[in-house]
Amino acid sequence: MGIFSKIFDKNRMLLKKYSRIVEAINGYEQDIEKFEINDFAKKTDEFKARVSEGQSLDSVLPEAFALAREAAKRAVGMRPFDVQLMGALALNEGKIAEMKTGEGKTLVATMPLYLNALSGKGCHLATVNDYLAKRDAGWMGPVYEYLGLRAGFIQAAMEPSLRKDAYNCDITYGTANEFGFDYLRDNLVYSLENKVQRGHNFVIVDEADSILIDEARTPLIISGPAQDSSNLYRQFAFFAKRFQAEKDFVVDEKDRTVTLTDEGIAKAEKLLQIDNLYDPSNYDYIFHLLNALKAMILYKKEVDYLVTQEGEVVIVDEFTGRLLPGRRYSEGLHQAIEAKENVQIRQESVTFATITFQNYFKQYDKVAGMTGTAATEESEFISMYNTPVAVIPTNKDVIRQDKEDSIYKTKEEKNEAIINEIAERYEKGQPVLVGTTSIEKSELLSKMLQKRGVPHEVLNAKYHEREAEIVAKAGERKTITIATNMAGRGTDIKLGDGVVELGGLYVLGTERHESRRIDNQLVGRSGRQGDPGESRFFLSTEDDLIRLFGGERMQSIMNTLKIERGQPIEHSLLSRIIFSAQKKIEGMHFEIRKRLYELDSVIDQQRSAIYAHRDWVLKGDEIDSNVFEIIEDVVDRRLSGLEQLPPFEDIKVSFSFLPAGDIGRLKGLNNVEELRNSALSLLQEIFVEKKTSFGDEFPQVMKYIMLRMIDERWRRHLEAIEHLKDSVGLRAYGQKDPVIEFKKESFILFQQLTDSLYDDIASAIVRIVRVDSDKAKQNADKEFRSLQAVHSDFSGSGGDKKGDVGGKKKGTKRFKVKR
Repeated sequence: MGIFSKIFDKNRMLLKKYSRIVEAINGYEQDIEKFEINDFAKKTDEFKARVSEGQSLDSVLPEAFALAREAAKRAVGMRPFDVQLMGALALNEGKIAEMKTGEGKTLVATMPLYLNALSGKGCHLATVNDYLAKRDAGWMGPVYEYLGLRAGFIQAAMEPSLRKDAYNCDITYGTANEFGFDYLRDNLVYSLENKVQRGHNFVIVDEADSILIDEARTPLIISGPAQDSSNLYRQFAFFAKRFQAEKDFVVDEKDRTVTLTDEGIAKAEKLLQIDNLYDPSNYDYIFHLLNALKAMILYKKEVDYLVTQEGEVVIVDEFTGRLLPGRRYSEGLHQAIEAKENVQIRQESVTFATITFQNYFKQYDKVAGMTGTAATEESEFISMYNTPVAVIPTNKDVIRQDKEDSIYKTKEEKNEAIINEIAERYEKGQPVLVGTTSIEKSELLSKMLQKRGVPHEVLNAKYHEREAEIVAKAGERKTITIATNMAGRGTDIKLGDGVVELGGLYVLGTERHESRRIDNQLVGRSGRQGDPGESRFFLSTEDDLIRLFGGERMQSIMNTLKIERGQPIEHSLLSRIIFSAQKKIEGMHFEIRKRLYELDSVIDQQRSAIYAHRDWVLKGDEIDSNVFEIIEDVVDRRLSGLEQLPPFEDIKVSFSFLPAGDIGRLKGLNNVEELRNSALSLLQEIFVEKKTSFGDEFPQVMKYIMLRMIDERWRRHLEAIEHLKDSVGLRAYGQKDPVIEFKKESFILFQQLTDSLYDDIASAIVRIVRVDSDKAKQNADKEFRSLQAVHSDFSGSGGDKKGDVGGKKKGTKRFKVKR
């Protein structure tokens, strides 16, 4: 039996199970239809009581889903179909529900969100942008209100107090980015009251393939400003113009890397007036030069980024074509692009906190997702998130006609054919959705249509404010819409009057995407809920995908067949070449995501240990006992391995952090045990003395000091981890496994972090002087507000699978992770 047959049989069995549960849900409908409005909230209270008394959510599911369905019918005028109930059941089981475009995923989510909110722990719905989060919370809010629950939403620029209120609702809508950033920010606060999230119970990820797969290649980063290197960036932007591709450096477009040749190295040494570019002291020069060359060659204006009228370089999302204000390329690349464009260079950033989507969503007790395209990625969903895919049938059969690709020899011929096709459909009155892969290409087609006199709308990152409005009208007669990738995703395209008779919405793809799944998303915009529709892709052998992964073979076939100018070819062999190219790129991207996940899973153990200790300090319990344990750890490490009492001069060096006037108490002792007891006694006396002099302020002062030290040491650790990532990849040349090397060395770095942190705290106890706690808090708050949330590039060798965070030694709060 083939793999697809197994998947089909497994899904068919799952749907049979769901059908039986749907029958049970439907069995409650007649009784619930008789409910008065007040009965809904009362029933919700009854469900909450049953759950709090120990009943499982599954035991109340049929009646709860029936109640939620009736609430939706009354509050927003929509009664979920049986297939929508199946989708809701899949979500409740922690699966990815594959539901085609237009099948009502927004409504489907209300039922499992309602059920899982009965525990009182709150539920989240993560979507792709602020517009959809606000829209869906407002749209479905009346349903939850009818049921006696509260729904809220978070937005990128929302004040902390409003965020906290939104999280305190039973159901919270927001973007995946904001949920992740709030988690990181919560682990940088200096007061428990400033935390906004209240746990991670259940999350539904909308557009799950986009968030959990496409965007999982890059981590979420909270960063702050560092030293100014503007002059160096400008200097190397100027130098880069003197370097010639192939002669001075080699470009790998697939991996987006640049490598210097011997001639390039010699040229750099001459320009910089140095003897050896690869001397360790010149590392910064290599870093700046390679970034300048990448910025010049690999990152294109109007494709990868835009420059605003205010002179800001803004990244364009490669998956959706939307602008990503506030996000920046990491490791100095963004500054190199700013220097290239001759705009103001913002300071480099220092990472304070970071996490991947894979490890963020693992914080939840249960994760589910919904999207129109998921089945082809089920193995990745399972391996990364433990979320199998359930393919939910459509309410009505899909009757859209998907035509063979039309392949042309050149881009020019392809574009001419596209314009002719659009003009012909426009004259007929049929609406056309044109999918492009970049802003540059969408605007080229727009100019060509203007020249031809064909009215149209452009939907790309430059006009995202009108995104939903444009998409909503894309199915009306004589409407031509040019969309960058999947811009407008989340908004249904409904057919206007008379469009069904014209054949429905015609989707015209101007290029195959790197992922076939994203092509399917574009095609899926047509033929919703049994509507007619049509799709076709227009390609050329000069398209990036074909050029990089099969262009020579494709050109050879075209030449052999003696294709005349303007004549397309449709052949299964060519389609196989394109599909093979897409599979290669998808494989590359999967390896990047896998490597990122493995690496971050190693760091995740350390992050969890740090954050757990930080929370313990924030709560402020047992500060005294914890400090005594830290003191004991510091003393024991200094005496570790000693069998005989060392000379006093050596003791002075080991305990140099002690006050000069007190260290004499460690002189004239008889053995190591006496030295240990004397050192502990001295440090404990100093601690009690400081505590007495500070009075009631002491717990707050110690809390502030310990949190500052934890944050500073963690920041430095993340910086060291970045350097380690860069270096372990080279170990492969020495026949060493980079993964094992990274895990081993990151563990050593983390041990160094904990040792240094405890030394810092011991020194602080000795050196502490009275501080203005209010002023210190103000400074901490000011620094917190200066931090920037970045969903940026991430690279490095893989790490090992996630292990458990170990327990405490001798009852201490010392951080422990598995080797």
